[in-house]
Amino acid sequence: MKNTRLTTLVALVAWFGVLLQLALSLQLAVANGKSVVDGLVVYLGYFTVLTNLLVAVSLSWPLLSPRSAPGRWFQRPGVASAIVVSIALVGLTYHLLLRHIWNPQGLQWLADVTLHYATPLLCLLHWWCAVPPARMPWRAPLAWAAWPLAYLAYALLRGVWLQSYPYPFIDVTVLGYAQTLLNSTGLLVVFLLLGGALVAIGRARTG
Repeated sequence: MKNTRLTTLVALVAWFGVLLQLALSLQLAVANGKSVVDGLVVYLGYFTVLTNLLVAVSLSWPLLSPRSAPGRWFQRPGVASAIVVSIALVGLTYHLLLRHIWNPQGLQWLADVTLHYATPLLCLLHWWCAVPPARMPWRAPLAWAAWPLAYLAYALLRGVWLQSYPYPFIDVTVLGYAQTLLNSTGLLVVFLLLGGALVAIGRARTG
């Protein structure tokens, strides 16, 4: 992976976002009379947090240990592209579906902007500038979808256990399973379209 300075910058921004949100989530839990563990459970329920954390780890590992097996794996264009599509979905979903339903202030606003806008946009820039262009197969996004699909299964199982769902468009207690799965299918289609766009760009850049 070339352009170490840009990689370092994006990794630092991603770590800043996830750590700031962690501190705020734990603080909110304690303020509401709950435990730190309760706050951590809520924090780890969001695709936004988990995907931003994946970004932070995927960029930091090659910087710290580029020759290790994980370091080499994260540097593969297909892996980097899968993560970029996932974080792009975070930003797009938030902007279109979620930003209108709450109004964060202060440090929460800063965390919100970092997680949903700064990191996704910087990741796209990093993909363009630092990830070597590759002629990836058109079916690649189907494999990349393993991450959001694994999250969906996790969120639904977690919701049954806690009777709480992190996002309104997958809230089974309100929508039922049929509408939840329909909404999830729509987001999956968006993910695959984004992935297809990255594959097309990568193939075009390789000539």
